[in-house]
Amino acid sequence: MNTTDSSPMDDGSSADLISVAELQQQLNDLLQQLSPERLQVLTDFAAYLANAESEAATQELLAIPGLLE
Repeated sequence: MNTTDSSPMDDGSSADLISVAELQQQLNDLLQQLSPERLQVLTDFAAYLANAESEAATQELLAIPGLLE
């Protein structure tokens, strides 16, 4: 698992970068402990979260008047 965050960050502070890296490391450590069945559940949930985040960003862009013209 890659521990660098390629998503945009609100303020880009180094404290946030450390926090993201720590969270990713914790997640990676926990992944190693899961059964294949639990990994599938987690994968499905992560896909749901990613889709929800993408949809929210799309709706935010569509709310800009005249964007599509």
